[in-house]
Amino acid sequence: MAPAHYDEPDAVDVDVLRAPPRPAPPSPGKRETAPGPLSRPAGFMAAPKTAAGGPLVGAVVQGTDYSNFVVFNSKTSEVLSHHRVALTQEFPKEGWIEQDPKQILQSVNQCIEKTCEKLQELNIDISNIKAIGVSNQRETTVVWDKLTGEPLYNAVMWLDVRTQSTVEALSKKIPGNNNFVKSKTGLPLSTYFSAVKLRWILDNVRKAQKAVEEGRALFGTVDSWLIWSLTGGADGGIHCTDVTNASRTMLFNIHSLEWDKELCDFFEIPMDILPNIWSSSEIYGRMKTGALEGVPISGCLGDQSAALVGQMCFQEGQAKNTYGTGCFLLCNTGHKCVFSECGLLTTVAYKLGKNKPVSYALEGSVAIGGAVIHWLRDNLGIIKTSEESEKLANEAGTSYGCYFIPAFSGLYAPYWEPSARGIICGLTQFTNKSHIAFAALEAICFQTREILDAMNRDCGIPLSHLQVDGEMTKNKVLMQLQADILHIPVIKASMPETMALGAAMAAGAAEGVNVWSLKPEDLSTIMMERFEPQIKATESEIRYSTWKKAVMKSMGWVTGQPSESSESSNFSSLPLGFFIVTSMIMLIGARYISSIFS
Repeated sequence: MAPAHYDEPDAVDVDVLRAPPRPAPPSPGKRETAPGPLSRPAGFMAAPKTAAGGPLVGAVVQGTDYSNFVVFNSKTSEVLSHHRVALTQEFPKEGWIEQDPKQILQSVNQCIEKTCEKLQELNIDISNIKAIGVSNQRETTVVWDKLTGEPLYNAVMWLDVRTQSTVEALSKKIPGNNNFVKSKTGLPLSTYFSAVKLRWILDNVRKAQKAVEEGRALFGTVDSWLIWSLTGGADGGIHCTDVTNASRTMLFNIHSLEWDKELCDFFEIPMDILPNIWSSSEIYGRMKTGALEGVPISGCLGDQSAALVGQMCFQEGQAKNTYGTGCFLLCNTGHKCVFSECGLLTTVAYKLGKNKPVSYALEGSVAIGGAVIHWLRDNLGIIKTSEESEKLANEAGTSYGCYFIPAFSGLYAPYWEPSARGIICGLTQFTNKSHIAFAALEAICFQTREILDAMNRDCGIPLSHLQVDGEMTKNKVLMQLQADILHIPVIKASMPETMALGAAMAAGAAEGVNVWSLKPEDLSTIMMERFEPQIKATESEIRYSTWKKAVMKSMGWVTGQPSESSESSNFSSLPLGFFIVTSMIMLIGARYISSIFS
């Protein structure tokens, strides 16, 4: 998923973000440049180079709660301008999380227009923008009418858990000795992925059912909705997706790189509503309107794949972790599918060209990362801004034995336990909000430790360091905690827009655009920041083992899933209510009669 939006106004402009000057190297946390490309020394990341006077490339980043448009100088990888717009989410019922697809599209158009205005104010010719890439929240599901361009229902978001009963029913149909869903998709059957969200829409939304019957419905993840809309919409828009987004639907065969008829039949999804599948780097179509009319859209990557590319993790064994709404640790496994025995996902990492080979990744997905800080702010009210969590945690310096399991939507990797719910345990009379803030940051780090341990077991070679990105990496307390809990160095890129960079690289490298070379010899270096462990390994292990004990206590809280439809739930408590009311009437009546004869 994409990085969370932290306490910015609805629209934020950054005119020019210059690369920071090279400081004298201090000890832990030092910044320096790399000695060479892709050698994976701790503390360095390569950046793409292009010919002198390089053209510009734009990147749309559509996240869980924001949209952003970033323009890069393709010679220097420098961010010249960007514009960011916050998005709202809707929570119609417990466990339901939705967004308005039209608001998503409008926010993207606003970001593009405002960024172009800013570039013109800086006397930068927007005609130098030669390509646009798209990076997006992945599993979020959209269904729309191809004749009118109108969404047929809100986008059902990746964290939405309304389909748990559907998942349970489908699980019973999979033979115990032949889990063909996982073997074909690399994914466990879960509410997380698009197929069950699409099935719910087709079962429960009459407008969508009718559109399917009449041949008017189109389905896609957010990238499909955006590309179709930006390339013309109902007037000739291109209905497509790339292999990374397709691999998150549970309808896509990651071996053949095609929609799979057996999977579509299993989920009862009509194949004619699915988008065409393309690589992550080729010209899909051109902008139909606006300031960038005629500019090709030539890159498309799911947000976590975009971050993997932006972090230059092109070699087998390279990994990155993105800290956003959730946390997503991806490890490049090269051109072969590696199936996890430890609760990780097998997914498509990227395919950077129509005729280029596909690369795969192991992924550890954590549902609640930065979202736990939003919860402290919006639900618990113990902080006013997300940045305050760093200040409180720094003041406390410890959780004082308090452990926070933020299983708001169950537990994802490595447990895949939908019955889990959030708990805070180890509270004493001494515990205060600073300790809870510290525990919340520790929770993000412990969850990352769990998926890193799983990845090390699957890969057989432990990572010597962890490359990180995402909005929450601005929090230095979090980064130091992460290094302490993993007991390996944490390496943070000075480039703040790694998702955007990955999408821009894919767009600029596309055949017919060719303004960005991704060859190893054409990669230069950018600066990194390094956080070294500062506690003993034994202390790290003690804290981690206590955390795992708390995780066990979070499981089994939900023993039965509520109905996905609300039609009967309004009346479910009537028998009990009737009994209580009649009992009260009888009691009052008895007392009244007793008072008459006394």
